[in-house]
Amino acid sequence: MMIKCTLNLDTPLGKMFLEGDDRYITALRFGELEEDCPSPILCMAEKQLGEYFAGSRKEFELPLNPRGTEFQKSVWNALLEIPYGETASYGEIAAKIGNPKASRAVGMANNRNPIAIIIPCHRVIGAGGKLTGYAGGLDKKEFLLKLEKKGVEL
Repeated sequence: MMIKCTLNLDTPLGKMFLEGDDRYITALRFGELEEDCPSPILCMAEKQLGEYFAGSRKEFELPLNPRGTEFQKSVWNALLEIPYGETASYGEIAAKIGNPKASRAVGMANNRNPIAIIIPCHRVIGAGGKLTGYAGGLDKKEFLLKLEKKGVEL
């Protein structure tokens, strides 16, 4: 039986929390929970997120198990392939998953990404390079993109 675990985090983006069990990360969200129940996997994720925010980690090495539809999972898997410091458009992601007319559906799947930052939905931008929605707000998306670009103006 899997035991659900949670861990509150203080990040440069404010309060966030991890959710998971003894084998997988299932969520990283903005906000705070009333109580911590950490697991070794969540503690490993906390360490890797700290390294990411410090600029010393470009890729996460964590077991992920986001909950969603098969389409959403295909989008989230495509997001994992966007390299650190780079961006892709919704249309590019739609084409990558073999459904070039699904850019709007890709946007909805991106919006429902349960594992922020680790599954880098912040790296998806609108056509022409426009910053578009982000669960935590555009200021957080811009922060993450600047962090990865080492201060390059967007």
